[in-house]
Amino acid sequence: MAQINHLRRIRFCLAIIIGGLVLSGVTAFPLQSEIHWLVSSLRNGSMFAASQSIHLLPWLDRVETALSATNDRYPILAYGTDWLAFAHIVIAIAFVGPYIDPVRNKWVISFGLISCAGVIPLALIAGYVRGIPLPWRFIDCSFGIFGSIPLLICMQSIHAFERVATER
Repeated sequence: MAQINHLRRIRFCLAIIIGGLVLSGVTAFPLQSEIHWLVSSLRNGSMFAASQSIHLLPWLDRVETALSATNDRYPILAYGTDWLAFAHIVIAIAFVGPYIDPVRNKWVISFGLISCAGVIPLALIAGYVRGIPLPWRFIDCSFGIFGSIPLLICMQSIHAFERVATER
């Protein structure tokens, strides 16, 4: 019974990771449409004052302008975003291995934890170089932090799953 509970916990955590990666990938394809929708929603909705006061709306206006101008003049650059989206989906597929056989594929969990740790210096350093506002870089860092939580739980559950299996 303990082994079944560990397996359920492992699969639940991996489903969160897989779902998050697929969602990140799928939503990166229509980036210009999404940012346009978001800016329009903030401008015309109840969040206008708040989004203006925390400088979110001016930042998103700038992003929308940059995406529109770039996609109008150089649509080839959006191809890089398409590859980014595809990479998220491919990485999600890698987590199917530990979903099926967590013990044999626990190295994928380690890979995920290392990747989550790498998000933080990337967001802070590359974000600085690219002129991304500090609060936005912190939001980007949060993906690494929050992504590591289910992976750490998963790794602990895999170790517990292994202990229960060897005690039999």
